[in-house]
Amino acid sequence: MTRLKMQNKWSIKLGVAITLWLFCLHLISANNVKSPTALSIKEGSGDHSKGEETQLENEDPEDLEVFRPTDKWQTLKPGHAVPAGSHVRLNLQTGHREVKMGEEEGLKYRSDGNGQGMMNMQGPSYTAEELKEALKKFKKGMDDPVDTKQAEDEVRAQFRPIEELKKDMEALDMLVETDVQVMRKLLNQFNNTNSTTDEKVTALLDLEYLVHQVDNAQNLVSMGGMQLVINALNGTDIRLQESAAFVLGSAVSSNPSVQVEAVEGGALQKLLTLLATQRPMAVKKKVLFAVASLLRHFPFAQSHFLKLGGVQMLSELFQTPGAEALRVRIITVLYDMIIEKELISQVGMDLIPDSSHQERLRQYAEVSLLPVLVEQGWCGLVPELLASPEHDWREKALRTLLAMMAQCHTQYKQHPSLTASLSELQKQYQELVLTEQDVGEQDGYFGEILALVDSMVVKMQRV
Repeated sequence: MTRLKMQNKWSIKLGVAITLWLFCLHLISANNVKSPTALSIKEGSGDHSKGEETQLENEDPEDLEVFRPTDKWQTLKPGHAVPAGSHVRLNLQTGHREVKMGEEEGLKYRSDGNGQGMMNMQGPSYTAEELKEALKKFKKGMDDPVDTKQAEDEVRAQFRPIEELKKDMEALDMLVETDVQVMRKLLNQFNNTNSTTDEKVTALLDLEYLVHQVDNAQNLVSMGGMQLVINALNGTDIRLQESAAFVLGSAVSSNPSVQVEAVEGGALQKLLTLLATQRPMAVKKKVLFAVASLLRHFPFAQSHFLKLGGVQMLSELFQTPGAEALRVRIITVLYDMIIEKELISQVGMDLIPDSSHQERLRQYAEVSLLPVLVEQGWCGLVPELLASPEHDWREKALRTLLAMMAQCHTQYKQHPSLTASLSELQKQYQELVLTEQDVGEQDGYFGEILALVDSMVVKMQRV
């Protein structure tokens, strides 16, 4: 009886001791700290357990291999560190500790291929060995002032100081210029007697880019630059003449107020003089561009053009050997002038008359272009473009021939090759229209040209 009581007492004490031990083990594992005592407690522990405990105490915690638990109970071997949040128990039958993954959703851990290191998946991962190596290099760099200074010099070479950047930004703010300021500088450069021809040409080309804007072209007039450009047409340098004509044409294009200033400044007379004298085709091309821009939608300039003999000058240029590339441009200038007058008359029939429209009608009435074209022989000159292989040239010629039909009908019928040319073009474009239709184009470009040819043939057959 006494022995039975003693056994019960020892059983109770043993149970209490085991419970306290498990509680302590759980606290230790929650803080990811190994327990040498827990690791060394085994059935039949003796000197071997003490040696193992001493060995574990001497080990660096960072050198321990981290055990990766799963959702199953697994035996925890000596020398393994337990991740925080894992469940640990003592198997009383085997005397071994067992561990499994905790149920809480916390930090995720993983290790490298050798099972070393514990990592937070939400941030950069480094093993213990990598951290040690990085610290060694850091300490070495701190101890080596030469390497540190070299590294600083390399950084300075790659980046500019903030003070220097601030100065550059301030300079940029000061360098921002308006178009007016830029144009004034360009005019000063062009008008400077010390400037070379190349510098003057560059100034004119830069001006040409700016005067495409209506306001800039008007500013060119107000600054006196328009007269400087017009005067440059009288210069002896062909490069300056070409560039000046280019600036003038761009400035007056679709800009009525600048057109008026240019005509009053004598630009039209100087341009026609360049067309009538020996000049390279490059110069005459830019001059013709300026003339076309100056005449467009400006009946006063068109009337002045006729009085100055502009049609005769264009006729001579049209027949000049080597000027074939300018022929279609010349025809386009004449065609635009004819159509403008017709359109303004048609628009007047559909609108309530007002003073401004009546004034425009009066101005266009003073432009008697068609009789001058007949007189200057254009009824026979325009058909020459039909022999060109270029479809665009043929189209422009046909449209101009139709625009002059009322005045040139008799001359057309008497022309030695016009009827034959129209018949040949009719056959050619009928075939080209079929080719367009084969690829699905019902109203193609060749169809438009064929309609012009058919219209010419029908109107020429009338008495």
